[in-house]
Amino acid sequence: MSRIEGRFEALRQTGRKALIPYITAGDPDPDSTVPLMHAMVEAGADIIELGVPFSDPMADGPVIQAACERALKHHVSLRRVLEMVAGFRRDNDETPVLLMGYLNPIEAMGYAGFAAAAQQAGVDGVLTVDLPPEEAGELAGELKGHGIDPIFLLSPTTTDARVARIAEQASGFLYYVSFKGVTGATRLDVDAVAEKVGHLKSIAALPIGVGFGIRDAESAARVSRAADAVIVGSALVRHIAEASGHPDVIREKVAEELRAMRAAMDATQPAAAVS
Repeated sequence: MSRIEGRFEALRQTGRKALIPYITAGDPDPDSTVPLMHAMVEAGADIIELGVPFSDPMADGPVIQAACERALKHHVSLRRVLEMVAGFRRDNDETPVLLMGYLNPIEAMGYAGFAAAAQQAGVDGVLTVDLPPEEAGELAGELKGHGIDPIFLLSPTTTDARVARIAEQASGFLYYVSFKGVTGATRLDVDAVAEKVGHLKSIAALPIGVGFGIRDAESAARVSRAADAVIVGSALVRHIAEASGHPDVIREKVAEELRAMRAAMDATQPAAAVS
């Protein structure tokens, strides 16, 4: 059982849902990332999604695009991101870490070399936004061979047949994009998301995480009623941008946001199930 699978199983046994915060590695500077990861865990994060900076982040809105630009100014590469994960692992061997990024840096490193380096660093999952599942067999095979979960996106337009095919190839969990658009938008229709998540669960056995459009404790709590995980990114990255140059303020602002989300999500679950 991978760390990601184990975390979802532990949460299921206590009736809780996973809180998965996203930050861009190296934003606002490389030295801030590992301390911020630890602060997020202390504030209630169950899994950390760490973005690999890329020059053309096509799935992301302006907030995360700007975060990538800030990180790239510090020359944060994929190898540097793996070093950050390894640094985090020196003090935390329990919290799963998921890398979210684009295919080009992985191809440059080579699938086998990347999978081996990611395993050594302590990476638990990889989401490659621009790699279609139909073309992901080689990379997915390398990742699974090194004990790493390949994570795939589902959208509101993904057909049932394709959901089933993706679920067969994926492990860990499935990432449902809550609307047609990029990260950071605010067009979240929670009722529609709940209906879709229920339908996805009738097709796929993996946990379903929902991202895009989660902006505060209220929206996190409402989505957590249906989903197995709530994924939040732009709302946190905005705090990083606003407090750039003040690492202590960044950690406190991000932690405050996550504590509010964690409390709101737990409050939606049966009281007897929440530890």
